[in-house]
Amino acid sequence: MSAVAMTPQQFVLAVQSALTPLVDEARAETMKAYLLNQFEFLGLPAPVRRAAVKGIGKVQWQYADDLLTAAELLWQKPEREYRYTAVDLLRQHSAQLSVNDLPALQALLLRDAWWETVDGLSAVIAEVMRAAVQQKPDSAKVMDTWLTHTSFWVRRSAMLHQLGWRLDTDTTRLFGFAQQLADEKEFFIRKAIGWALRDYARWNPQTVTGFLVQHRTRLSGLTVREAAKHMTAEVLV
Repeated sequence: MSAVAMTPQQFVLAVQSALTPLVDEARAETMKAYLLNQFEFLGLPAPVRRAAVKGIGKVQWQYADDLLTAAELLWQKPEREYRYTAVDLLRQHSAQLSVNDLPALQALLLRDAWWETVDGLSAVIAEVMRAAVQQKPDSAKVMDTWLTHTSFWVRRSAMLHQLGWRLDTDTTRLFGFAQQLADEKEFFIRKAIGWALRDYARWNPQTVTGFLVQHRTRLSGLTVREAAKHMTAEVLV
């Protein structure tokens, strides 16, 4: 399939034209209730939404600024499906982004933040950071700054920024971040610590088990349960 030439504005209009005829008001109410009635929805399941957007065609983004502009314009729309489309777009073209684009990604992350958009953008950030660290290891220091941000959503993103890195994971930062955040009471932080540890445990279970055993009294029960979902019972004792 040949690439389609579009401006960010044209792309967003095309997305809107593709999604609007598919609106399901009954499902929208259910989706809204699932997120505690905080946000508006079109009522489109992910497969339906993605198929409709795919029908627009493959768009070639020449500049990262155009990509981010498209994401920003989608983010301005009230229905969450447009933001999910923006996350998909950024993930598909994450290779065009760099650490210089992290402030723009953080700005999106903080707007009407909830776990589903934060985690979607965190997946984008993880891909950007992995590529950056492979080229310049010191790039990881930006996540040290995120870890002390006043918003727990940014701190959550910092905790999750190595998801999917497998054995490329920087264990000093993984375990160090976990310890720095261990005393927080926020549910989404405690959950994120466990998730990050569990993800790395798929590739290095012995090291994660040792960390959990050593720090069991300091880590929250939620964190340990999340991290140890696929481990032996001794960690939970």
